[in-house]
Amino acid sequence: MTIRAIIFDLGGVDLGSPLHAIADYERELGLPANFVNRVVADTAPTGAWSRLERGEISMETFYDEFEADCRAAGQALSAKAMFERMGVAAQPRPIMLEAIRRIRAQGLLAGALTNNWANDDPDDDAEAQETRANDGTRALSELFDVFVESSVEGLRKPDPRIYTLTCERLGVEPSQAAFLDDIGSNLKAARALGMTTIKVDTPEQALDELSRVIDLELVG
Repeated sequence: MTIRAIIFDLGGVDLGSPLHAIADYERELGLPANFVNRVVADTAPTGAWSRLERGEISMETFYDEFEADCRAAGQALSAKAMFERMGVAAQPRPIMLEAIRRIRAQGLLAGALTNNWANDDPDDDAEAQETRANDGTRALSELFDVFVESSVEGLRKPDPRIYTLTCERLGVEPSQAAFLDDIGSNLKAARALGMTTIKVDTPEQALDELSRVIDLELVG
């Protein structure tokens, strides 16, 4: 079936990667590589990270509870310091934003599907909140035909329901959509629904693959 819509993850795809920021923080603390990601995966779907991304707990509550999840897994860290690093890393990638503009100019639909959180940290002043707000997602919303956030919907990837919801809002079947993400488990769930999937290792690699899928030059 012809691809009619391209759905983008944000962090690590259209924005700088929070995974890289987390990895840097782990190295600085001397934590095992991928420790944070393992805690997130092992505690899902009831752990602090999952509940934050579904909008079920505040950021203040998350800090305490995620640090407790990490201590239970054998390591200590500052969740607030880590999230500050993630916010700094989450800068827009111009090459991806231009690709989205080209996609829409050709009459294709563009959607965003992101796991995020409400930025309600009571200790943040306005400037700090602007720096970290939802990994920069708010500023990107106008680029997309549809913008789906886990913290608003109460669902998070890889729950199949949030992919189905995104496709419904775009007015397409899953088989008519391509999905770009930097996390394998998120792609696996989308692929199971019939979506064409592209794992984003670098923006250039991902756009090269997408260009072949939709027969549209997206770079240069």
